[in-house]
Amino acid sequence: MADIADTDTRISRRFFLKGAGAGVAVTSLGALGFGGIEAAYADSIRPFKLLGTTITRNTCTYCSVACGILIYSKGDITKGEKAEVKHIEGDVDHPTNRGTLCPKGAALLDFVHAKTRLEYPMVRRPGSDKFERVTWDYALDRIARLLKDDRDKNFIEKNAAGVTVNRWVSSGFLAASATTNETAFCTFKVVRSMGMLMFDNQARV
Repeated sequence: MADIADTDTRISRRFFLKGAGAGVAVTSLGALGFGGIEAAYADSIRPFKLLGTTITRNTCTYCSVACGILIYSKGDITKGEKAEVKHIEGDVDHPTNRGTLCPKGAALLDFVHAKTRLEYPMVRRPGSDKFERVTWDYALDRIARLLKDDRDKNFIEKNAAGVTVNRWVSSGFLAASATTNETAFCTFKVVRSMGMLMFDNQARV
């Protein structure tokens, strides 16, 4: 019995190397993020990374799914500072996406900071080969003027049978899908009240 006990407690060089190799493999997997250490480390850094930022809830602008997003910006606009978007992520409290985002939504930060992003109203005048920056007042007044002129010229009050139809078929309206139900309802009522028949939503495009 003594010989058997002595034999069981001996550790061979092969057994030692196997045990050491297994230990290295386990710790390596943990370091690569397959364990809880990586997640705990990230959770400890996150509050400091977003410290001092302002959180703004918004809706992703890409499609009709209307996922909720959280925009983290740095800079107090009440003090005259320019707020700069630092981070964008899915809103876990939003009933549509529950914090998840598709690849396009996950890349919203790059879209915000893109140098080619259109930030101001632009107009290309007749005969010109380039766009010029204009004010919002000019752009809105110009759109309203063109719509009014077109409606006055092409409005159909009665059809061939003399029935009142109040149709405006020479212009169309495309609404955005990233809006609330209330905004969409008001948009529909305004467009239809003008007699416009060609009305669609980005959600169907």
